[in-house]
Amino acid sequence: MATSEPVQESLMLDYPQPSKPRVLLAASGSVAAIKFESLCRSFSEWADVRAVATKSSLHFVDRSSLPSGIVLYTDDDEWSTWKKIGDEVLHIELRKWADILVIAPLSANTLAKIAGGLCDNLLTCIVRAWDYRKPLFVAPAMNTLMWNNPFTERHLHTINQLGIMLIPPVVKRLACGDYGNGAMAETSQIYTSVRLACKTQPHDSSSSIVIPVSNNRPSS
Repeated sequence: MATSEPVQESLMLDYPQPSKPRVLLAASGSVAAIKFESLCRSFSEWADVRAVATKSSLHFVDRSSLPSGIVLYTDDDEWSTWKKIGDEVLHIELRKWADILVIAPLSANTLAKIAGGLCDNLLTCIVRAWDYRKPLFVAPAMNTLMWNNPFTERHLHTINQLGIMLIPPVVKRLACGDYGNGAMAETSQIYTSVRLACKTQPHDSSSSIVIPVSNNRPSS
């Protein structure tokens, strides 16, 4: 089983007043992606939001239900927007734009890709190019046996070393019918966790988001 424990370390993120934080929300291929619309609505009340969805997550994300004004980027956009040398590269531009990245749900597959440094789609390219002075939160969602698998423990240890912050899954009846740990935290809990971790304080003419870094080191 994996747990997260708070530590004293923190990250600082500056943005000019009175701007809202720029939050990039991402969904990977888990049934929990049906809650992505709710997550987008929650964050849009506090932040400027853009969204990214992997190909697998699109089985569960209803694009038409997303709040108006939120642009949803997919793998198709990564390849269709670049034509020649000098054109903007989408995953780099999104990485530059975002102050905070939240991946919810984080599937077992995408967790493994991130831990292994793979970057074969828009989301994992963003993560590979991420500036880890800026906060990155993940909310895993998977079957209980997948969550308890030794590979998950290793992968969580690896992303913890990068400074990625874990919003742990919860125990409940899963979509597959099993009962146990592995369900994505409720969208309200994800939103609250990010908000509580991000405290705005005045700093001359700008504001700073102070991020307490969680220790995602797994324990058996």
